[in-house]
Amino acid sequence: MFFLLHLLGLGIVPCPPCPSAAPLLAQQLPKNSCPWDSGGYLILELLFPSPANSPSPCAESQPTTSDETVVAGGTVVLKCQVEDPDDSSLQWSNPAQQTLYFGEKRALRDNRIQLERSTPNELTISISDVVLADEGEYTCSIFTMPVRTAKALVTVLGIPQKPQIFGHEQPIDEEKVARLICRSSGSKPAAQLRWRKGNRELKDSGTDVVEDPNGKTFTVTSRVEFRVTKEDNEVEVTCTVDHESLQNSERSTTQKLQVHYKPTAKIEPHPQYPREGEKLQLQCDGQGNPIPQEFLWEKEGSDAPLQLSSDSVLIFPFLNKSDSGTYVCTATSSMGSVVAKYNLDVSDASPVPSTSSTYHAMIGGVVAVIVFLLLSLLIVLGHYLIRHKGTYLTHEAKGSDDAPDADTAIINAEGGQAGSDDKKEYFI
Repeated sequence: MFFLLHLLGLGIVPCPPCPSAAPLLAQQLPKNSCPWDSGGYLILELLFPSPANSPSPCAESQPTTSDETVVAGGTVVLKCQVEDPDDSSLQWSNPAQQTLYFGEKRALRDNRIQLERSTPNELTISISDVVLADEGEYTCSIFTMPVRTAKALVTVLGIPQKPQIFGHEQPIDEEKVARLICRSSGSKPAAQLRWRKGNRELKDSGTDVVEDPNGKTFTVTSRVEFRVTKEDNEVEVTCTVDHESLQNSERSTTQKLQVHYKPTAKIEPHPQYPREGEKLQLQCDGQGNPIPQEFLWEKEGSDAPLQLSSDSVLIFPFLNKSDSGTYVCTATSSMGSVVAKYNLDVSDASPVPSTSSTYHAMIGGVVAVIVFLLLSLLIVLGHYLIRHKGTYLTHEAKGSDDAPDADTAIINAEGGQAGSDDKKEYFI
């Protein structure tokens, strides 16, 4: 045992069996040496075990770092700290063991790498515009005897590209199965893809992950299948990529479905109530995807078709009673044909109150009311004037009723008014 101690350069110390002998022996070492780093302290611990939780005599000179994760294109900060620098300098090296900074001195000509802080106890640097090639273990070293190091693993996240959707280039027929593919490249680690149709989530039918040629990123492909109906026409299908590099944001692509479905049709008359002698247009309103391009007009009971063209309107320049009957419109598209019917009943040519006649009647009524009011006003006004024109003496008031003849009456009228009360009578 003493031979081993001499090999370690420790000499003979008292109390070898003592449990704390290993730390005591370590104290006999030169100041800048550390047998633990070279394995010597481990031998001492085997020979003379130390109490539990006993600190290493070199712990204060051991640098400390932390692992970092950064998104490609971002900035990573590497911090190295030590409690007791022991008059030594700290150094950062890249995964290729190239020195980046030795203390505050730049060692590698790379403008992306900048010094953030340099003290005897700390050396902090930053790397901007990080690329995938910057990933790896960075080493912080302190040049004591022996040299002590600490590792910092830098993980670079590859940002996935905007996803692309394939399979929607051609319209899909109604009741057929749509098969769509979504693909996104450049993610690290591999991204997750999810589907949505309108506001409803779709479950994919399979996902493939392939490593990109650079050997660092991945291409993810997802497939989805579903049966379409005419209600799916113009509905948006969205593929979204989820990845930790997107930092709670999402990157997605949206495409509208084009669904072909059978046409529908209905006939609209103009005017709505046709009469004999009037002009009539029957409009065959065809809907669908694609829109009907061919219209066949027929009359039930007639052998020959009336019209076959791309024009959906059947025109009657001058209606007759003989035009009454059931008319059939057959609208045709690439998805099929549909039939619409209209029963035409031509009414008599008797005048029908129209909007203009009603308007004239309203005007006549207003004029009649105004004339009536004016006449009423004139009558009231004349009555008022006559009533207030004055007072008149009657024959009785003049005394002529008691006279035996006309002469006496005149005499009495001229002279007999002073001695008696006047009798007055008002005429209305």
